[in-house]
Amino acid sequence: MSVFTPLSQNELSAFLEPFGLGRLVSFEGISAGTENSNFFVSCEQGEFVLTLIERGPVDDLPFFVSLLDCLHAADLPVPFAVPDQEGRKLHRLNDRPALLQPRLPGKHVKVPNARQCQELGKVLAQLHAATSRSDLTRQSDRGLAWMEQQSREALDELDSPERELVEPLGSVMQRLLTDRPPLPKAILHGDLFRDNVLFEGPNLTGLIDFYNAASGWALYDLAICVNDWCLDEHAHLNPQLAQAMLAGYASQRRFLAVEAAHWADMLRLAALRFWLSRRIAAATHQDQPGVLVKDPDHFMQVLEGHREVAVQLPLAL
Repeated sequence: MSVFTPLSQNELSAFLEPFGLGRLVSFEGISAGTENSNFFVSCEQGEFVLTLIERGPVDDLPFFVSLLDCLHAADLPVPFAVPDQEGRKLHRLNDRPALLQPRLPGKHVKVPNARQCQELGKVLAQLHAATSRSDLTRQSDRGLAWMEQQSREALDELDSPERELVEPLGSVMQRLLTDRPPLPKAILHGDLFRDNVLFEGPNLTGLIDFYNAASGWALYDLAICVNDWCLDEHAHLNPQLAQAMLAGYASQRRFLAVEAAHWADMLRLAALRFWLSRRIAAATHQDQPGVLVKDPDHFMQVLEGHREVAVQLPLAL
């Protein structure tokens, strides 16, 4: 399981005491995460998720708390920081920043269907609408500039087929960094993979793990989702699933022509971003027991499938 900082029952019980949630019944590490330590926590007064922040600047934690409060106020199915009896939402445990949040109902989807993809597209558009109306802002530590630098450094280690996929994206990133096209902006989830979404049947019941959230182009966030939810067995786009997600999103916000012009590049860059981060994680944690290391080659397959992008954005006539 991906628990970088283990906890004892006595440590957790002492941590929970100021919340007034009753006796600690049980807890267990969560295996899905790759960057933070997460635990399911059962108390007499409810079920919770405890996150120990392992990566990223601590100064950004008030942003995440405010973001989740904003989305919760917009009636979106998100967790939020539970305050202790003195009203404090940010805490420390085992020398790590810690957040306690309600555990949302539902399960992760292993094999999405078109209806679930459509529902996710709809809710993602609602998330973007809620945050675009707010004054929240945060710069990603894994944005375009980071991607451009990391991909340039990786080129010498790639074989010829991989280099042919990665190298042309350098000029794409340089152009986007220079020109900054007028694409709609919002706060992005930034990591809305299947293991960060909960469903009960066709109903979406939870969006979780917002620790990659940052200001950016809404279209890029959608591309990240499509690259995980809408693939076939060869890691190439499944047209039916992709069209369903795009239709769900468009039901809440119409796409612009400038977005259609950048759609293929957003899909490719979203694949590149997670190839890079998984590559770094694999090198960092490969020999560390108990840490989930995801295969970076998967996103090289996704990138290969985006040589030609047949599924286009639906534009209103």
